[in-house]
Amino acid sequence: MPMTITEKILAAHAGRETVSPGELIQVEVDLALANDITAPPAINVFHELGAPEVFDNEKIAIVPDHFVPNKDIESAQQVKLSREFAKKHRIKHFFELGETGIEHVILPEKGLISPGDLVIGADSHTCTYGALGAFSTGVGSTDLGAIMATGNTWVKVPATIKLVYEGNLRPWTGGKDLILYTLSLLGVSGGVYHALEFTGEVIKQLSMAQRFTMANMAVETGAKNGIFEPDDITKAYMKGRSDRQGNLLLSDPEARYDQEIKIVVDDLEPQVALPHSPDNVKPISEVGSVSLDQVFLGSCTNGRLDDLRDAAGLLEGEKVAKEIRFIVIPGSPSIYKAAIKEGIIETLLEAGAVIGPPCCGPCLGGHMGILAEGERTLSTSNRNFVGRMGHPKSEIYLASPVVAAASAVMGHIASPEEL
Repeated sequence: MPMTITEKILAAHAGRETVSPGELIQVEVDLALANDITAPPAINVFHELGAPEVFDNEKIAIVPDHFVPNKDIESAQQVKLSREFAKKHRIKHFFELGETGIEHVILPEKGLISPGDLVIGADSHTCTYGALGAFSTGVGSTDLGAIMATGNTWVKVPATIKLVYEGNLRPWTGGKDLILYTLSLLGVSGGVYHALEFTGEVIKQLSMAQRFTMANMAVETGAKNGIFEPDDITKAYMKGRSDRQGNLLLSDPEARYDQEIKIVVDDLEPQVALPHSPDNVKPISEVGSVSLDQVFLGSCTNGRLDDLRDAAGLLEGEKVAKEIRFIVIPGSPSIYKAAIKEGIIETLLEAGAVIGPPCCGPCLGGHMGILAEGERTLSTSNRNFVGRMGHPKSEIYLASPVVAAASAVMGHIASPEEL
């Protein structure tokens, strides 16, 4: 029976020849993930189950990344509980301050995920790893606590929406613009419990950083997962990161899809999501004059080296507008170090940016950039719901790193062409 890449991965992890959309199956988990917010309740569930040991101390990752360095007593207690649990159960992949970064950046970077893997995380943006050709999805902490004890979980096989991107990208457009435009088509409920399979000639040319960006925001359509077929770009990314080659699966030509949507990108401008929903998207030429108080470059969506490099390329010799707070947070220590070596950090600092330690920072209104009443920010992150980054009467606009850089200089939402 022909299957999609998502169905093939699920079948393999269920020990079956085939699976079909709608089936409820039990699957073995290759990696279970939690962060400093979601790990403590998952640990409580683990203890309630009475499990003496975790199912595999090399297949669990705990990444303190939301409120680190600890911003208050409560966040310090959360990390302490997670640290002590990791020590007790000899969990190999606990990342202490100094080696930690944003979970969805550092796990692929460190080679903990390979094509064909099945990854379950207590964070909705676990779907990021679909960029590598893995099935990855988020669950609640209760489910994750059970997975830490048993190593398996139940999954309903999702139907797949095939998204085919055709044409040629214009200058200044990339993965963030593709996924924002896709959100404008599907809406925040158009992909509910589906797999989004990103395909087409345009996709084959995207860097891994741009693929991570697109897979990261699949969940904003309500999707169960987003996924790319692994190719030579995937193989090049994996080289030297892991001794596991993974399972390089492709969808069968005769595979059945719930929908197939063709998207022609030739005329696609940089896209901007306006408050208060990631599907409230307009091309930048239709946004109008929107003044800003803050610009944030970072997050699990756009905190990678390519993102910082693209922004710095625009900011060379420029200065951030006096009324703008420009906050830049590299996604991992290795990205931070590479950005220093390349002179990217110096360029950003010379322009007037503030550089934060690798973490989620202001993305979820955690710390290091909370918005006050009435303030507006342009962010490279993934969500712009009411109160997401601070005061409920603040406003969040979402865009790409190059739009963020241009906007920081201009003081309002601006296309890179304005520079």
